Amino acid sequence: MLKNIRGLADLVIDTSKFNVHELKHFISDRFRAPTDKSSMLISCVSFGYRYGVPSDSDLLFDVRFLPNPNYIPKFQHLTGKHPSVAKFIRSFPQTQEFTRHISDLLAYLIPHYIREGKSYLTIGFGCTGGRHRSVMIAESICKNLAGRGLMTKVFHRDINK
Repeated sequence: MLKNIRGLADLVIDTSKFNVHELKHFISDRFRAPTDKSSMLISCVSFGYRYGVPSDSDLLFDVRFLPNPNYIPKFQHLTGKHPSVAKFIRSFPQTQEFTRHISDLLAYLIPHYIREGKSYLTIGFGCTGGRHRSVMIAESICKNLAGRGLMTKVFHRDINK
């Protein structure tokens, strides 16, 4: 049935000798530009536990141990993207320590995920409502990873709830 299409192909690959991982590796080696550091996209997702855990997360971190700016009236209507809220959250030693440890863990893990051929990595950061702490941490970690030359995006699932 595919005879006509096969005639148009520049390359025919006999996939019967590969498992799914070997095939992905073969295709990546064959077609990825030599300068590609990584084609893995890392998504940092903030969320609120009260709305449930994101089902597509590969790694999940609970940041509810950090001081909650929601209990400070001037921060309640703001989010973790606001500079004064971010400054408040960052002002605690445990925030700095957590960010450093997570960054170190990811620096260790990501090359292994890339070597295994993982194309996407979704890292979830959760707090109670998903508006303050998780947002600030997701922004911070995403910025850190982008600074290391990795493809990143950030998504705040519950920021407007």
